[in-house]
Amino acid sequence: MSTSKSLPKIASYELPRADELPASKAPFSLDWDRAALLIHDMQRYFCAAFVEGESPLRPMTANIAGLAEVARAKGAPVFYTAQDVQQDRRDRGLQAELWGPGMQDPEAHRPILTDLAPLPGDHVLTKHRYSAFQRSNLAEMMQARGRDQLVICGIYAHIGCMLTAADAFMRDIEPFFVADALGDFSREKHDLALSYVAGTCGVVINTAGARA
Repeated sequence: MSTSKSLPKIASYELPRADELPASKAPFSLDWDRAALLIHDMQRYFCAAFVEGESPLRPMTANIAGLAEVARAKGAPVFYTAQDVQQDRRDRGLQAELWGPGMQDPEAHRPILTDLAPLPGDHVLTKHRYSAFQRSNLAEMMQARGRDQLVICGIYAHIGCMLTAADAFMRDIEPFFVADALGDFSREKHDLALSYVAGTCGVVINTAGARA
């Protein structure tokens, strides 16, 4: 990973197989009548760091689309996070110190990938910090809909996705981390995120497990 204030160029890597997932300490069992789906930061700006048409981006995107289809079919709310372009330094906070100015072009950077575009009835949250709960009404919207489980997918696994899972746990919301519907800077970082969530705050599953 580059030490400059920008996203790295991410080399292709294979997503974790079911037999490679870490054992989860938490006893939570996914129930779509209690769950909401969070599609985290799947915007063009962030996805451009991956090699187009290769793993992990291609299969991850397909798996996220499948999760969204399942969630909608089961009547579960679908939430997205999306950062704005040209955010004020005060709005981005300390993240600007690590990642620079962020996205600048409204058409090239901000849109969510076409294959994952929100549908009527979905909810798009403006992202301000690593965790999707920070400076948003995600927790309140989940509570209003009687949801106390959160199925998390998207990018990047060891940054916003992992910290959203930890934040959910600290709000008594049960996190489910979908290993083959996440992407990261490398397979090493991807596995690190899975291990952390499995050991401290949530349940690591795959898309087949989420469909069951």
